[in-house]
Amino acid sequence: MDAENVWKASSGKGVSVAVIDTGVSETPALRGHVEAGRDFSGVPGGPLSDYHSHGTTMAELIVGSGREGLKGLAPGAQVISFRVDLGKAVKKGKPSGIPDAIRAAADSDAQIISMSFTGEYLRSSEKKAVNYAQSKGKLMFAGVGNDAEKKNFVGYPAAYPNVVGVSAADRTGRVAKFSEHGEYVDLAAPGLDIPRWCDETFRSYCDEGGGGTSAATAIASASAALVWSKHPDWTANQVLRVLIDTAGRDWPKDEPSDYLGYGLIRPARNVVKGEGEPGPADTDPITNEKTAGGGGGSDSGDSTSPTSTSPTSTPSRPDEGATSGGKETAAAEASNDGGSNLLWPVLGGLTAVVVIGGGVFAATRARRRA
Repeated sequence: MDAENVWKASSGKGVSVAVIDTGVSETPALRGHVEAGRDFSGVPGGPLSDYHSHGTTMAELIVGSGREGLKGLAPGAQVISFRVDLGKAVKKGKPSGIPDAIRAAADSDAQIISMSFTGEYLRSSEKKAVNYAQSKGKLMFAGVGNDAEKKNFVGYPAAYPNVVGVSAADRTGRVAKFSEHGEYVDLAAPGLDIPRWCDETFRSYCDEGGGGTSAATAIASASAALVWSKHPDWTANQVLRVLIDTAGRDWPKDEPSDYLGYGLIRPARNVVKGEGEPGPADTDPITNEKTAGGGGGSDSGDSTSPTSTSPTSTPSRPDEGATSGGKETAAAEASNDGGSNLLWPVLGGLTAVVVIGGGVFAATRARRRA
């Protein structure tokens, strides 16, 4: 990620990220960088009261200052907390507040919506909420899930059109064995051995077995905040197009992998090196179709030149260690995260990984079909 150099060019300033989760408690690392959205959970508390610690961990991975805690990838950005009941969400037909939270986030000042949860049920109300958020120019990320070794179900909201599905990879770019796969995987981000709050008491961090596609989603959202802060006049389509264009991969760009999508997210390639072409503001970079939402630019950012003047992109190639090139399976220990007893949040999972060769598992197909 080359975070130290990235922060010299962009910190995420001027960009807000809506975190739809278990709530966000204002830890020292989040002080001054989190604000209350709305609470749709029905759980006692409020949007700034985390009943599980999951949402707070995600927020720190995005905007944490490092003060007595984690330093996030976009420490200059803001988080807006929207609280939902992820326990009820696993039960078909039970109201979770997620569709209402997505709509509220769409009506907020947030440009990015981060959803570190997944479920196997397609809900029309949820899909309509996602479509509404897209029409408002929001860029949405969601984890694809941590159940690949058992059933690898199609996960929502990651599988909805207009939501970027994020898988988890280790520091060498190998996909996590638990990370679910399919044509709804669009991008990948670090998701193994990530520190997290152990529980809702916020007394200590757990640094073993943490991560999952939850953490990968938060890091992808933070990466988008860095790019959007650097180019505040861009739209969600342009930010996503550059994230795809500059992703690390060793397979053809037009043949996304079922495991790592278009590649491993690399914000430094844009905010530091100036790579990536934003392209048309109103065209989805995955489907190449016109979109309803055209706006969404931030009010102010880190860029001293807030115009979309990126140079023409060069053919994308992986950074060193960004992707795997072999077919062998990596030996790794299996370790339960020992944390969440909720089924929807995708924090944690196993630390075993499998090497994915670009030429072996890449598949050509249409993405984001309605």
